Amino acid sequence: MYSPTAFATATEAPTLPTGTVHHPGEPEYDDAITLFNSMIEKRPRIVARCNTSADVAAAIAYARARGLPFAARAGGHSVTGLSIAEGGVVADMRGIDSVEVFPERRIARVGGGADWARVDRATTEHGLATTGGRVSSTGVAGLTLGGGSGWLERKHGLAADNLVGAELVTASGEVVEASADATAELFWALRGGGGNFGVVTRFDFALHPVPDQVLAGLVIHPGERTRELLTLWRDVMEDAPEGLSLAFFSFTAQAEEGIPEHLVGTNVAGIAGMYAGPVAEGERALERVRSWRAGKDGVDLFEPMAYADFQCALDDPPGYRNYWTAENLTELPNEAIERISERCDAKPVGMPQLFCVAWGGQVARAGADAGPLSGGRETRWIVHPLVLWENEADDEEMIDWGRSFREALGAQSSAGTYLNFVGDDGVAGRAAASYGRRNYERLARIKAEWDPGDVFRATGHVPPAPPHGQR
Repeated sequence: MYSPTAFATATEAPTLPTGTVHHPGEPEYDDAITLFNSMIEKRPRIVARCNTSADVAAAIAYARARGLPFAARAGGHSVTGLSIAEGGVVADMRGIDSVEVFPERRIARVGGGADWARVDRATTEHGLATTGGRVSSTGVAGLTLGGGSGWLERKHGLAADNLVGAELVTASGEVVEASADATAELFWALRGGGGNFGVVTRFDFALHPVPDQVLAGLVIHPGERTRELLTLWRDVMEDAPEGLSLAFFSFTAQAEEGIPEHLVGTNVAGIAGMYAGPVAEGERALERVRSWRAGKDGVDLFEPMAYADFQCALDDPPGYRNYWTAENLTELPNEAIERISERCDAKPVGMPQLFCVAWGGQVARAGADAGPLSGGRETRWIVHPLVLWENEADDEEMIDWGRSFREALGAQSSAGTYLNFVGDDGVAGRAAASYGRRNYERLARIKAEWDPGDVFRATGHVPPAPPHGQR
């Protein structure tokens, strides 16, 4: 299936029979280690460009034979830089990025190195889609394995909920098919337990019909209306139809198309999202949001558009320093709204933003066996400081602002959260709390079976359970 010595000459030659090895100083190496978060400055020993599962197995074998850390890099959006192994081996998965759509079966077969832009374009050609990331350059692998929040989640569940099969390469180099019928425990772990059990080289997703056009976009208002707009968002989403997916945000408006000149450079508040259904139904579902203080210095940028176009309309730019954290709330009382608004008013100048997501619907209905995140499905509101900035000198100020939400919302927020929204936030035991004790222990047992040497350390890392009798 693979050769443990396939990379034995990696230090002697820049290429191999399968895949390509890149070393420091080569453009391909520099490209592979450049991540979305510019704070990450890790330097692996080599980067292995992988085009097949065999290439991935060889890269893993090479790392293990030399006792080197290993990481898999696809979209490169891991905020803590888990896509790169310092001093180790990085499997660059971007050569495995094919997307094959089977419209009659409503299934998409997606390579482990693809991003969501590729998936969305391919599936919507057939009037179909699955829940994907809100930033189109995000890798399918990291987002899905961590749960996968996106605009279609309230109607169709998280990305992980739509995973119906996968192929992965294990720490031993074995290529394994995972599904509810084959290796069911491993498949359960993949649906939200992170990339901690192997390198997934293929994802099979369930697809759902989407109209040619959906009503999507955003409304923006001056920052002094933050409290009112946040309250409106909560009230609308409390009993919204499941096709309606809206997020609240607070940020500094940039000079972009559609942004009125009087708002550029100022603190603004907004509501963004879409209705996953006919445009006429969307008009009715969004009427309260779009008519609120219409013409009073705000702007309505909702319009009919293709789902795939909206999926890339709100992409955050790469190249900034990033700090992320998040708080899960089952309720959003007025007291919490006041505290969130105070933090928005104190937001540092520049690119920092707050992004709040409303869950419920199909996310909440997933059963206990849906995946490791089933313990947090009661969450209705996720408060997500998404802090971006340019200068290293501002690190402390920016990180302090992001972390301040934990203190501000401590009385309302749960111990766990949606781990894809979290970096190194300084909260001890976040992964265990996010999965819940029973699921965490179950993940540890699965980890011990498939990766007892703890080769794979991705988002929501769970160490393998110790051998029986050594607990």
